[in-house]
Amino acid sequence: MYSPKELVFDQEGRELLINGITTIAKAVKSTLGPRGNTVLIESRNHTHGITVTKDGVTVAKSIDLVNPVENLAVKMMKEAADRTASSAGDGTTTAIVLTEAIVRIGMELLTDKHNVTEVIRYMNLITDEVIADLKRMSRKVKGNTLRDVAAISANNDKELGRIIADAYQKVGRDGIVTIENSQTAETYSEVTNGIKVARGYTSKLFVNDFKKDECIMDDVYVLVTDQEISNILSIENVLKPIINDNKKLLIIGPCTANVVNTLAANVAQNNLKLCNIMPPQFGYKQQELMADIALAVGAKYFSEQTGDDLSLIRMEHLGKADRIIVDREKTVIVRSEQTSDEIKERVDQLWVQHNLAKRKSEKDAVKERIASLTGGVGVIYVGGNSDIEQKERYDRVDDAVCAVRSALEEGILPGGGLALFNIADKISEHTINMIDDLGHNEYIARMIMSKAIETPLLQIITNAGKDGFEVMNNAEAGQGYDVKNEVYGDMFKMGIIDPLKVTNNALKNAVSVATTILSTNAIITIAREIK
Repeated sequence: MYSPKELVFDQEGRELLINGITTIAKAVKSTLGPRGNTVLIESRNHTHGITVTKDGVTVAKSIDLVNPVENLAVKMMKEAADRTASSAGDGTTTAIVLTEAIVRIGMELLTDKHNVTEVIRYMNLITDEVIADLKRMSRKVKGNTLRDVAAISANNDKELGRIIADAYQKVGRDGIVTIENSQTAETYSEVTNGIKVARGYTSKLFVNDFKKDECIMDDVYVLVTDQEISNILSIENVLKPIINDNKKLLIIGPCTANVVNTLAANVAQNNLKLCNIMPPQFGYKQQELMADIALAVGAKYFSEQTGDDLSLIRMEHLGKADRIIVDREKTVIVRSEQTSDEIKERVDQLWVQHNLAKRKSEKDAVKERIASLTGGVGVIYVGGNSDIEQKERYDRVDDAVCAVRSALEEGILPGGGLALFNIADKISEHTINMIDDLGHNEYIARMIMSKAIETPLLQIITNAGKDGFEVMNNAEAGQGYDVKNEVYGDMFKMGIIDPLKVTNNALKNAVSVATTILSTNAIITIAREIK
């Protein structure tokens, strides 16, 4: 099919790209820092068609421009933000601020005399140097530092910081914290020390705690299968000893209505201690989760895919749980605290999968599996007095939860953009001292990078209504500036910190996208109208 295109070259194309970059960056960077501004977005996807947010990635995703070339620049800026969100979960605003700064400064300093390919090569080498410096500067997370990380990422909300940090401390390093909307105005957390399965009981008759509408049993055997149990006799080999010895059994597997009714009737009339839930998820995800559950409780997984014969099941094939709590919508399986070597090996394999996954949704799914195996699932329920307030708070909590995870993984840096600002000084000083030994391509690369990585700190101070250079000129060596309380001091001691992983990923993704734009000389778009 014939599809006419429009081509733009050289200075004209670069100016349009700059326009697009400036537009999205101006909207996004206004949210940066504790005194950043909120952005009001008209949106068909949210309640009443309105979103109010201080979340940079939400602002970025909402922007599309009329001019196709400017919009291409916007799409590339979004890519820097998306990559950062996928890899670190936070730092999307920083990524956009850095991308815009690198492109803007690069366009100002680069001339026809420079070899753009060589300049970009040096920029990538300098980026590696900056990241190495950041790693040397980082510290491990200790004690109340988690609260500081969470509070900073939640726009200096100390109460949200406390809720998030407490949840993470309870679930442990390999645990997972997820976010859901609260049914009330209150924001709170719940932590489950076990396996959480998104399936409830198949019959109300299994309920034995009528006050809570739950089936609660201690010291329970667990049968795990994805084969439909169509006849009660097919599991007779385990049902008989369970019933005769007055033991308890949870069946995780599909049962026909007749089998469910038979089990439920025996619970109600004969006081047997049984319960049934359906397998979680569908397709390949179901296979993975069922295998994880079986491994966690020490059961054999009877699967159709491997051709297992359920009629051959024996008591030794069942797993054990210390406790099960089954309500209408979910099941929590609490097992012993001991973690077997097989579970540790599976968790190691899953972390490899997590690191190789490209999309955030894939990474989150793998993290849920890890949390199920290691025992530790926390949920932050986000409330608000209105739908708009709840959505804005949800975005902040989402950022903060991801920031805490990143801090636990790789450590923390002095916040407020100070880490990059200090390294910028170091690059500038080195450039001046080595000016006679540097080629003009390396010199310009160092100038671009040193000026660009100052911008997050300068923007945070600008958003507080002050001049960044003037503020930092009055700071003593090693000190930063707390824009919220308008005081100087040690950023670590003041609790103003950033996760190393977030800063690293924001910088790497910004440089990747910015250098692509700087090396562009021809832009092809689909013709919107034939002239």
